Amino acid sequence: MNRHPLFDAQVALGFVIDQTAIIEPGVYKTIYPDVQYRDLVPVDTSGSEFATSVVYYSSDQYGKADWINGNSDDIPKAGTSRAQHQTGVHTGGIGYGYGWEEVGRAQLLGINLQSEDADAARRASEEMVDRVALLGDATKGFTGLFNAAGVTAYAATTGNWNGSTDTSLIVAELNSSLINVFNGTNTASMADTLLLPWTKYQLIATRRMSDQSDMTVLQWFLANNIYTVQFGRPLTIRGQRGLDTAGVGGVPRLVAYRNDPRVLKLHMPMPHRFLPVYQSGPLRWDVPGVMRLGGLDVRLPKEVVYVDGI
Repeated sequence: MNRHPLFDAQVALGFVIDQTAIIEPGVYKTIYPDVQYRDLVPVDTSGSEFATSVVYYSSDQYGKADWINGNSDDIPKAGTSRAQHQTGVHTGGIGYGYGWEEVGRAQLLGINLQSEDADAARRASEEMVDRVALLGDATKGFTGLFNAAGVTAYAATTGNWNGSTDTSLIVAELNSSLINVFNGTNTASMADTLLLPWTKYQLIATRRMSDQSDMTVLQWFLANNIYTVQFGRPLTIRGQRGLDTAGVGGVPRLVAYRNDPRVLKLHMPMPHRFLPVYQSGPLRWDVPGVMRLGGLDVRLPKEVVYVDGI
């Protein structure tokens, strides 16, 4: 007895292949506004997709010119110290699939397969990268932007912003975080980005700077912070999930840093992609999704500062 073409596995496979060719481009155009990492850290997708690690070098210069005797052979010398760093690259995966009834119904009715599962898989891949970039992953030895190894954490001078009635002290704390990067790099760099816990961001965005001013603390600080005054460029300041308990002992943490690939970089030599569909069982067709991720490297830890207990 001949089977109806509707239930032919090869026909169904060809149908699903055609459908994925339509679905996947649309899924990759979707923007996920609450995935944070893309705006917070530079992403490097260069390098071999199947490399087992990423190797890079950091360097520092030393030497100071001084007065010498014109007949002296003892000339002060300058030099450069170099250090090698290596970050492992690992494979992650998330895909989607369709069942026999779903495929058969779409064929029968002449309609497209639903794209929600493909969208969910893509969304899950972005959420994983977001988590690794910001919080790291202990199973792979990764740290993230909120807990990077080698970054100095300072105790807040003005703790408990919620209970502080002097807004100038809050502004001083914010400026101090910028200055800590400035001083830590021997005045070579200044932080251009501040990340605050959502609760603290909400506080400065709604509290007036003073009884005589209609400006909030946030509005006043954006116009008068030391970075903007010094360089004439706007400071980036944002509220972020995950910082309310990121400090030592579970206290709120502020993150100040210079958002530049020379300072920090997320390695992702293979961004998430869907592989060709295949029949995984008598009644199932699957579309695997894979990516290769190397974690976040903070290459110049002195240009990142944490302030705990705000």
